[in-house]
Amino acid sequence: MKAEAYRFPTVVYVHGLWLNGQESLVLRRRLEREFGFRVHAFRYPSVSATMADVTARLTAFVQQLAPSTLHFVGHSLGGLVIYRFFERYPDQPPGRVVFLGTPSVASRAASNVARLPWLGHCVKEELLTRRERSWAIPRELGIIAGTRRVGLGQFIARFDEDCDGTIAVSETRLPGATDHITLPVSHTQMLVSREVVRQARNFIEHACFDHTDLRAA
Repeated sequence: MKAEAYRFPTVVYVHGLWLNGQESLVLRRRLEREFGFRVHAFRYPSVSATMADVTARLTAFVQQLAPSTLHFVGHSLGGLVIYRFFERYPDQPPGRVVFLGTPSVASRAASNVARLPWLGHCVKEELLTRRERSWAIPRELGIIAGTRRVGLGQFIARFDEDCDGTIAVSETRLPGATDHITLPVSHTQMLVSREVVRQARNFIEHACFDHTDLRAA
């Protein structure tokens, strides 16, 4: 495994709330088969674990991979896991980060269902209080936000702005990010969209999204 890690760019995918990484199969296969990345899905108990527990598991996971370069793709809550991971374990191999529909500030949808027990420790820690986050980590961050209003979150939060059905575009903006792009996809559609994969690959390879050639999602 270690020899292959040096031959192919290593990407770690981090899933969101109530998921387990299997939902990213299409995204991971496309990154591997079409663009030659070696993609590993990091799994964690998104409801029962604290953020400290999750980031400790993630650093152990990364250490086993022993990559020369290390890129991350985080969907939804997974982006905040990556954010906290680099805060707590900054000494990592070089690489870039892509967030997919990550609520970088407090999520209105999460706030409106805050009393439900199945929301999870990580969400309660990160999203129920509005935080003045900024990306001060010395590696490029690209953020992809969706504008297709499909999902139960829109009925919980009642968005009056562009959203992906769960997270508003404004909630994905993080000061210090290298690039930000909106695509006509919903929160879950991001994981099967060929255009999302192409843009993620473009950012990982060039530290920017392709704003001049937006294709069908």
